[in-house]
Amino acid sequence: MILADTGFFIALINRRDRHHARAKVCLEQLREPLLTTWPVATETCHLLARTSPDLALQFLRSLHAGAARLHDLSEAHLPRIIALTEQYRDLPMDLADASLVIAAEDLGHGRIFSTDERDFRAYRWKSKKPFTNLMLP
Repeated sequence: MILADTGFFIALINRRDRHHARAKVCLEQLREPLLTTWPVATETCHLLARTSPDLALQFLRSLHAGAARLHDLSEAHLPRIIALTEQYRDLPMDLADASLVIAAEDLGHGRIFSTDERDFRAYRWKSKKPFTNLMLP
C-alpha cells in the first residue's frame, strides 16, 4: 500500500494545481492500493469544498468506490498523536500528518504520495525512519 496525503488528492482532482500532472502519472502507474486516514479525508473535503462542494462529493464518492482504503485510528493512538505533535511543533504537525505517521508505523513503511515536500522530509516514522515521497523528486 502507498500512503496518500491531502496534497496528492487535491492535485489529482484540481486540474489547476501545479502538481496535477504528476499526481495523474502517479495514479496511472500505481500497482498497489492507496491508504489514507480519516483526518486526511476530512482535510481534503474541507479544502475541496472551499472551491466546490461538487469536488468534495467527487472525492467522497471516489473513496466509497474504493479509490483508497481508510486506516483505522483509535483512541489508543492519542498518546502517539500527542507525542508527534509535540515533537514536530516547530513545523507544526497537524492531525492529518500525524495520522499518516501512525499509518506508516502500522504498515511498516513510509512510502507516500504527498505534495508536502518540507514536512515529509522532516517527519520520521518509528522515530527514525524517513518517508519516501514517491510523488516528488
